[in-house]
Amino acid sequence: MTNFNRIFGDTKPVIAMVHLLALPGTPLYDEQGGIERIVAAARKDLEALVAARVDAVMFGNENDRPYELKVDLASTAAMAYVIGEVRPLITVPFGVNVLWDPMSSVALAAATGASFIREICTGYYASDMGPWAGRAAEPMRYRNRLGRKDLAMLYNVSAEFAHSLDQRPLPDRARSAVFSSIPDAVLVSGAITGEAAPLSQLEAVKRVLPSTPVLANTGVRHDTVADVFRVADGCIVGSSLKVDGQTWNAVDPERAREFMRLVNLARK
Repeated sequence: MTNFNRIFGDTKPVIAMVHLLALPGTPLYDEQGGIERIVAAARKDLEALVAARVDAVMFGNENDRPYELKVDLASTAAMAYVIGEVRPLITVPFGVNVLWDPMSSVALAAATGASFIREICTGYYASDMGPWAGRAAEPMRYRNRLGRKDLAMLYNVSAEFAHSLDQRPLPDRARSAVFSSIPDAVLVSGAITGEAAPLSQLEAVKRVLPSTPVLANTGVRHDTVADVFRVADGCIVGSSLKVDGQTWNAVDPERAREFMRLVNLARK
């Protein structure tokens, strides 16, 4: 049994984002509100998502713009503190994503007991953060050194905020990543957070990876989730569950419940 199947079984999972407020040391950090404001916002979003019966949640530092390719130690430490504070409320599998630092994501997962991480671990990109080179071997080996062979590795093969300098078609890059880097699942993304990849890209990647879970990573909406679930093996969703569908807003409990209602219809 693969790590992905052990966590999610044969369900096409909805992994819902808990977007943490900006962390200490980052440009948008609220010094007056401090770390406890981050905890309070995370707790409120988490409660709404669990009540909506999502299949899993993932904690990410989306508000730490501009993003880093090697994060400050304070970011990882702050995320661990926040997750520890809300841990009693987590009743579903959870993952972590420290943008965009795979080693920090693995370390955070090991410290908090997360079931999976999401990262860019393969490919070479021209990005808003500068040259971006995947190093798939390092986080996988680090995971094993930390005694977490059970940690599922979800690899995004179409990086947001970036253009691949590898000119092979996306399906070829995805197929190669699975062969050479053995991820537990492959993620297909749009250009930026909250924007969907063309459905044709999901179809093309799934066609060449029939035995590997392929998830839609960005931009899945209430009006598109049925079409996405006909192709993909699940999705990661954030913006669509927020107030007014805006990435930086709090989770809207009603939008989250309605999204899961539509998901359950699509699963049938």
